[in-house]
Amino acid sequence: MAACITQRSYAMCCSGISTFRLCSHVFCSRGPFYNLQLNSNYGTRGADTSQETQLHIPVDRLKTSYSRSSGPGGQHVNKVNTKAEVRFHVLTADWIPEDVRQKITEKNKNIINKAGELLVTSERSRSQHRNLADCVEKIAAIIAEASEKPYEPTEEDLAVRAARLDKQNRERLRKKKKHSETKQSRRVEFD
Repeated sequence: MAACITQRSYAMCCSGISTFRLCSHVFCSRGPFYNLQLNSNYGTRGADTSQETQLHIPVDRLKTSYSRSSGPGGQHVNKVNTKAEVRFHVLTADWIPEDVRQKITEKNKNIINKAGELLVTSERSRSQHRNLADCVEKIAAIIAEASEKPYEPTEEDLAVRAARLDKQNRERLRKKKKHSETKQSRRVEFD
């Protein structure tokens, strides 16, 4: 039931996602999945080699709970559970690659509890469905950030960096020599 509500709410609310696009729902033997296309840029700065990777988030493996939200909203805030809280165990999430799981645990220590669950909350909206969709987007963003490959400098970048370092060293030594000459010229010799 909760997975069905999660699926419907995410489908209703994710039409305006900026970096993630909902492709389709896939139903398999394990349950419903969300297909999110993530645009991740790999390669050098000048090259336009953006790759779209598929990310499958199984909704039935996410633990969803709702509670009272804080902030403005009048009597509505006191009556309705709109704050969404989504959690899943990072190390046993086999739908995420192993190296990405390790990066998630390293980068997000502050939102992983002692049981090893990644905890994402949202109370941005007054709607349960939108807050749930926001939590799923946050999870997708965390996974996308952890799956980014680090920038690998090219030989040209290394040559430019070496030339800059050499120039800085020459300039430092020139200034040092000039300062030394200034000090030498101020020295008074007593005979």
